[in-house]
Amino acid sequence: MMLRSVLASKLPQISRLSLRFRASQYSAAASIPAPNTQPEVHFNKIFINNEWHDAVSKKTFPTVNPSTAEVICQVAEGDKADVDKAVKAAKQAFRLGSPWRRMDASHRGLLLNRLADLIERDSAYLATLETLDNGKPYTISYSVDLPLVVKCLRYYAGWADKNHGKTIPIDGDYFCYTRHEPVGVCGQIIPWNFPLLMQAWKLGPALATGNTVVMKVAEQTPLTALYVASLIKEAGFPEGVVNIVPGYGHTAGAAISSHMDIDKVAFTGSTEVGQLIQQAASRNLKKVTLELGGKSPNIILSDANLEDAVEQAHFALFFNQGQCCCAGSRTYVQEDVYNEFVERSVERAKKRVVGDPFSLQTEQGPQVDEDQFKKVLGYISAGKRDGAKLMCGGGVAADRGYFIQPTIFGEVKDNMTIAREEIFGPVMQILKFKTLEEVIERGNDTQYGLAAAVFTRDIDKAHYISAALRAGTVWINCYDVFGAQAPFGGYKASGNGRELGEYSLENYTEVKTVTIKVPQKNS
Repeated sequence: MMLRSVLASKLPQISRLSLRFRASQYSAAASIPAPNTQPEVHFNKIFINNEWHDAVSKKTFPTVNPSTAEVICQVAEGDKADVDKAVKAAKQAFRLGSPWRRMDASHRGLLLNRLADLIERDSAYLATLETLDNGKPYTISYSVDLPLVVKCLRYYAGWADKNHGKTIPIDGDYFCYTRHEPVGVCGQIIPWNFPLLMQAWKLGPALATGNTVVMKVAEQTPLTALYVASLIKEAGFPEGVVNIVPGYGHTAGAAISSHMDIDKVAFTGSTEVGQLIQQAASRNLKKVTLELGGKSPNIILSDANLEDAVEQAHFALFFNQGQCCCAGSRTYVQEDVYNEFVERSVERAKKRVVGDPFSLQTEQGPQVDEDQFKKVLGYISAGKRDGAKLMCGGGVAADRGYFIQPTIFGEVKDNMTIAREEIFGPVMQILKFKTLEEVIERGNDTQYGLAAAVFTRDIDKAHYISAALRAGTVWINCYDVFGAQAPFGGYKASGNGRELGEYSLENYTEVKTVTIKVPQKNS
């Protein structure tokens, strides 16, 4: 399902997006229900063996509403002792002959479909809880994140009984075949920018292929993942198959990364933390997949449809408050159209509606927490200090909460801090270039390689640039188009392995070769 298409079909009130997609794909889209701005929190403990537990230490931590900076509730703070309990439960659920190991693959798919149905049933509540805890606009939570979650789980439900081995005609009187077997106990560490969606990206392939899971959810946004845990139990997953531990990265996350009884770890987050996880995982050589940071080049050629390119570049950077690993955070514009592009982009940014995320008119909510808020403001200061030209924004957007004005810098140079480092906020950098060879070289001059885009009417230039860019995803005349069917992941310091699509199944399976002596082989 395409993120942009969902916006176009389900958010008619945000007509300024000027998106043109096949609305017929989403004709079943319901109108957005009015949000309950004070949803009740039902679950705030640790989920192990389909039961709720206090932390072994009895510690809790606060989760905060970023719109008001007020505490929503206290959440059980899991650490190494709780991870040990969760791993023990997951290992027991994965034992030979267990209900989960004996379950038909098609029934695993049925359980994933049931989970998708339950999430769809409770989507209005989950969307309000996501907005309360994360700060993203309710319209996005309900009309983008939740449908993508459901689509992802249903996609992997379909794969459950279709990921199989082969028979292989080796020489001699032998019968040889391969089995695709689950890796075992999988540790999964998910981020705060798309809590529900990242949970689905991790759970879908892991459960479809028969693994068990110990998941650490981000301390900033634990609430929706814990509610989904209750739906996992309701759907009928056996005890210990999915275990969810809220807690901090340096305690619970570190315990998962280094645990000797965890067979595979998957992480989405910063490159710096990903490096620590890979080092910790080497203790038992567990399989590792990492979806990390980015500084993605978004290249606007002079022959592009400028009106569309301005809108798409705005979306590429400012969507989700700029808190996207694949944000188009280096906007390269060919010199012939640079001035006009900057002028139009500033005009668009000034019209962006920032405010209460529960308002259906809001396009941009707060940053997720005070740390991110201060970090982004620090990068804005660095941009000014390095000599970039502040075109609009640059300051705080509200008296309380963590709101930042949509900000654009022009006259940005490649060596400036804001052009080198991942800001993860609503700060757009616009750079000028002359030739294709120049922009390809500059676009690749980064430690990252997560995503890129090119806007042009010339298909030959589009193919040439897309082949030359060192990035895991390249969009042409579009941005942030995602589907559960298409793989996503990075080159270089943006990680290894792929999420989504058939490719992700490889991360969660081992291939076993079985060879049998037979009396006589015949073709």
